[in-house]
Amino acid sequence: MQDEPTPTELIKAVADFLRSEIAPAIKGHNGFKLRVGINALDLVTRQLALAEAGDATEAARLKQLLGTDGTLMELNRVLSEKIAGGEVDLKTPGLSEHLWQTTMDKLAVDQPNYASYKRELGK
Repeated sequence: MQDEPTPTELIKAVADFLRSEIAPAIKGHNGFKLRVGINALDLVTRQLALAEAGDATEAARLKQLLGTDGTLMELNRVLSEKIAGGEVDLKTPGLSEHLWQTTMDKLAVDQPNYASYKRELGK
C-alpha cells in the first residue's frame, strides 16, 4: 500500500465502523468477542503510533544508564542481569526514573484508560 490512507488510519476506520455500526446490533457472547476484537484493533493503532518512539527513548535511557550499546532486548537483558546480580538497584542514579518512564510509555500503548495511569498524567 502506498500513500493514503495509512495503515493506522485504516485500522482506526475499521475499529470505528465496528464500534459504531456493528457492535450495537450484536449481543451476548458474540458481542463480547466483537468488543475484544475492537480493543485489539485499538491496541494495534496505539502501537503503530507510539511504540517506536517509546522503544527508542527507552533504548537511549538504557544506553546511558548501562554505559553500553545494543538492541533494546539486549539492553533490557543486561539491566535484568545487573539487577538480579545486585550490581544495580533503586539507589542507582537514573534507574527508578527509567523504570517509571518505561512503565508510563508502555501504559500509554497498552492501557491508556487505566485510572492510575490517568492520575499520574494529571500530576
